[in-house]
Order: sequence, then structure tokens, then C-alpha cells
Amino acid sequence: MKNSPWSPLPEKRPVRAQLDREQIVDAALRIVDAEGVDAVSMRRVAGEFGTGPSSLYAHVSNKDELLRLMFDRICGEIDLPGHQPDRWREQIKQLMRDVHQILMAHNDLARIALATIPNGPNALLASEWMIALLIKGGVPPRIAAWALDRVFLYVTTDAYENSIWRAQLRHLGLPASEVERQVKAEMEVQFRDLPADRFPYLSEHSAAMTSGTAEERFEFGLDLLIDGLDRSVGAAGSPG
Repeated sequence: MKNSPWSPLPEKRPVRAQLDREQIVDAALRIVDAEGVDAVSMRRVAGEFGTGPSSLYAHVSNKDELLRLMFDRICGEIDLPGHQPDRWREQIKQLMRDVHQILMAHNDLARIALATIPNGPNALLASEWMIALLIKGGVPPRIAAWALDRVFLYVTTDAYENSIWRAQLRHLGLPASEVERQVKAEMEVQFRDLPADRFPYLSEHSAAMTSGTAEERFEFGLDLLIDGLDRSVGAAGSPG
């Protein structure tokens, strides 16, 4: 039966806003920040817009590309100040602290950099900034290039390890400070109770083995790397 002229018109479906790559990356980052990298899928991201995964493929070819885009997006948060070659050690340390904080703010996204070579425009700008600073500061190019690789690897792996700990904290539902205290106490007992005839130094120095905060240990590792880099520069410039 045909509708009468007085029948109400069928309700129109709302027209979805046109998606773009930036919106897709934004949505994926929200998922990572809340639940971690494993929660990201093309279907899950599409669901944030009330659509299906096929609507994303015009902008992002697959999940791997999406993850790389997400990592490059957060690389855009890195502050790259003007170079001060006579202060390259301090500037590199501050850059690494900033990178570490940015990675820590995005759950376990740091693991993406461990599986691929970050080559997006923002990641390349950060790499260019660092290698340029080192070379301007008198670091030989090969040493500067290797330092770029090793220092970023240290920061990335430390941030990823921290994300694993934070995931365990969420599972336990305890404050980070309380879990850290409990873990340290248990580890100290384990080291102390080792057979002294087989592990004399570990058992005797159990308190030292578990001392310091995560932040203090990160700074210690950063100092080791920069001090080692400084010595490499000196050795490269010395005769013989």
C-alpha cells in the first residue's frame, strides 16, 4: 500500500562527517592511552566513528601503518630547541628526558619503535636535530650516528619496560608507590637469602641491588651513556 500524502516522511540517517587520517590517528591514540597497543585494530578504531573498517582503508592501509603514524604523531610532541653545541651533553640529556616522558604518557606505544625503524617526518626531525647537535659539538659523524641509535634505544626500552610494570599495577589495583615498595622488599629478601657460598656479593649487597627509584636509575643509565659517548669522542680525537 502506498503511503498517503499525509504520511510522515521516513527519518533520514545522520550523515557521517568525512573521516581523515588525523581523526583516525587521534582515535587510535585514545585507545592506546586507555588500553594499550594490543587493543588497537582497524575494526576497533572504526567503531569509534560508528562505521566499519573498510572506511579507514582510504586513509590508512593497515594496522602496521596506523601504528607507525601514531608513533610519529607523538614524536611531534618533542621539543627541539636551538642548538647549543658547547652544551651538547646537557641538551642531549634533556631531549632524552623529554622523549622518555612523552613515551611514558602513551601507555606501551614505545614498543612500536622496537619493531620498526621510525622514519616518519617527526621522528626524522628529532633524529636530524640530535645528530646535527652532536656533529656541531665536535662528535665524529660515525660516533654521532651510533650514539643516536643507542641512546634512543635505551630510552625506548626503558619506557616500554615501565609500561609493562604499569599494566601489572592496573591489574593489581594498587598505588604505584605501594607496589614498588612491596616488590623491592620481596627482591631484597630474595637476594639476601641466596646461598652465600655461591652468591656472596649478591646476598651481601641485597640492599644496594634494590635501591633507588625508577627515575634515579633512568638518570644513572643516561649518565653512563653520555659519559661513555664523551670518552669515545676524546679517544677519537687523541693521537695514536
